[in-house]
Amino acid sequence: MAVNNSLVKGKGQQRLGLTAYLTQDAVKNQISNVVGGKNGQQFISSVVSAVQTNPQLQECTNSSILSAALLGSSLNLTPSPQLGQFYMIPFKDKNRGTVAEFVLGYHGMIQLAIRSGQYKKINVLPIKEGELVRFDPLEEEIEVNLIEDEELREKTPTMGYYAMFAYTNGFKKAIYWSKAKMESHALKYSAGYRAKKGFTFWEKDFDGMACKTMIRQLLSKWGAMDVTMQRAFEVDNSIETAEGSRVSVEVEEVPAIEQTAPAEAAAPDPNSTVQRAEEIINRAEEKIEAEKKQKASAKKEAAPADPSAALFE
Repeated sequence: MAVNNSLVKGKGQQRLGLTAYLTQDAVKNQISNVVGGKNGQQFISSVVSAVQTNPQLQECTNSSILSAALLGSSLNLTPSPQLGQFYMIPFKDKNRGTVAEFVLGYHGMIQLAIRSGQYKKINVLPIKEGELVRFDPLEEEIEVNLIEDEELREKTPTMGYYAMFAYTNGFKKAIYWSKAKMESHALKYSAGYRAKKGFTFWEKDFDGMACKTMIRQLLSKWGAMDVTMQRAFEVDNSIETAEGSRVSVEVEEVPAIEQTAPAEAAAPDPNSTVQRAEEIINRAEEKIEAEKKQKASAKKEAAPADPSAALFE
């Protein structure tokens, strides 16, 4: 969801504090159109609170924060980091500077699945060392002896991940990935994780990212997805271009997202972050241009021949 450009032009407006920006009449009207007048103030409070918990988000443009938050709200999800339904993540864009992008959390995926009314049960669970007895990939049956002591279980290293759903009509689907398979997936799709500098989601919360990956793999391949779920998955796996359109990218987390490293830790290399962002944007622009040329070529081939040409054959 792109924000009305008339609300974001001008450097002076970008220097406004977020609360002041969100309470402008034009912006409040836009918020009201999406979330409703009665919920407008609650929306503003939740957005401001989410930004205050992430100092790097405060470097993002006000308009991009609003756009990401409204996108989440249009899916009836809350930006509260504690709930983990969706996140507003800083992203370095060569054209727009530091902007906030919408990233769907796995709790949000589960919420959307439940609301669709198609699912009787849906679950995802990290499996700890010593818990797995067996998993039958043919029958998709798992046998585990879960550690009963929650505190002990929390401290026990993870060995794999299990996700399943059951439709209301009785159809079931389940998958299991080993920790090694998930590690390979993270290394393949996250440049930041490959760099191992300590600031990516995969490094901060590997199990959380793994659970999101399991739910995405499960639902996108075998799940029933209504229009809202399809929209959520599409925007979660995409970035917004300078023109306001969204371009799909094949990654599990938004590319070039780099969280600020703790003060005592080595700061991430900003050049690698910007370079990665530029590569993604350039590929997106090349893809858009190629599609335009392809459409123009197809239109030209489909045009009727000049009837007068037959007179000279």
